[in-house]
Amino acid sequence: MNHNTNSTGVACATQTQVQPQLKPLLKVALDVHLALYVAAIQEEGSHPKPPQRFKPADFLRWIDKQLAHGFRLVTCYEAGPLGFMLHRRLTARGVTNYVVRPRVWDEHRGRVKTDGRDALWMLNALDRFCAGNKKALGLVRVPTEEEERRRSHSRLRQSLARDRQMIAQRGRGIALQYGFRLKGDWFGRRSWPRWQETLPPWLIALLEPLRVTCLFLHDQIRAQDEGIEKSSTAPLPKGMGPLTEQILQREAADWTRFKNRRQVSSYLGLCPSENSSGPRQQQGHITKSGNPRLRWVLCEMAWRLLRYQPGYRGVIKWRGHLAGLRTTKAKKKQALVALARTFGVDWWRICTGQTTPEKLGLLMQPAAVKKP
Repeated sequence: MNHNTNSTGVACATQTQVQPQLKPLLKVALDVHLALYVAAIQEEGSHPKPPQRFKPADFLRWIDKQLAHGFRLVTCYEAGPLGFMLHRRLTARGVTNYVVRPRVWDEHRGRVKTDGRDALWMLNALDRFCAGNKKALGLVRVPTEEEERRRSHSRLRQSLARDRQMIAQRGRGIALQYGFRLKGDWFGRRSWPRWQETLPPWLIALLEPLRVTCLFLHDQIRAQDEGIEKSSTAPLPKGMGPLTEQILQREAADWTRFKNRRQVSSYLGLCPSENSSGPRQQQGHITKSGNPRLRWVLCEMAWRLLRYQPGYRGVIKWRGHLAGLRTTKAKKKQALVALARTFGVDWWRICTGQTTPEKLGLLMQPAAVKKP
């Protein structure tokens, strides 16, 4: 008689390894407004449920209820004016949340846009993302609370400067309407007395409210500049002031999050657009799909590099195009953008320790001495 035994004569027993059972997955895509959330919900691979409307507090209570029922929650919503408070409240509850880049969600261009339809299309993309298609959603990096507050200061400064420019231009328009031309910062404390001697009293009365507003905004901008510049301590290249350095740092937040120069150029929005098919290859103007504040800061920085950094490798490469007498205006603009892109990538390399300013040909200025 044959028996299934091992060498010791003990019968073999088959042991099955028990694997932990995963909780059911609940996917939620949100179209977020200040007083209303529209949520599209899908459990595992089932058919999506009709969109539901929640008040913000009611939605968080609904989230707590689903977590108590044993669901794993994955949510997403578009980045927008409401910031990242909802993201922080969801992650604090153990929810996996993604803040995604705004886009046109209706892939079929049906010319019908509602909050519910947007939430359903977003849910479709979230479902593909959870299945492994990482290109289905364009994720937005969520800054820390400290990074967000620091960035808000520099952005407030930019908004104030834009408002001052708009009001000053309004004053120029009023003066031009009556045949007078105001030049430069006409509202300045040193410029205004000269205009008082030139302009008629009735026009002075029209311009006075605009002048007072411009001066107030000017003083506020100066105060913002002083507060931002105090945070800059490292030695800087000649031509780069502490305000420029801080705007670059606060907008990028963490330079180490970029893995290669392509990612940096894409975030800056300084990559050329492309429309190629088959043997045809065509590149056009820059995409402008990245951070606009970094883009204009780097373009301003490019002009200063031409003046203060003659030995910088980017200046050496593009100086002939920018200083050539026969170079067209369009070509000069392309060369300036290329120089800005080159410096943006090089600044990322410097901030991440991949190179040094000396290797790039940059002349450095010592750090400013802080007064006690």
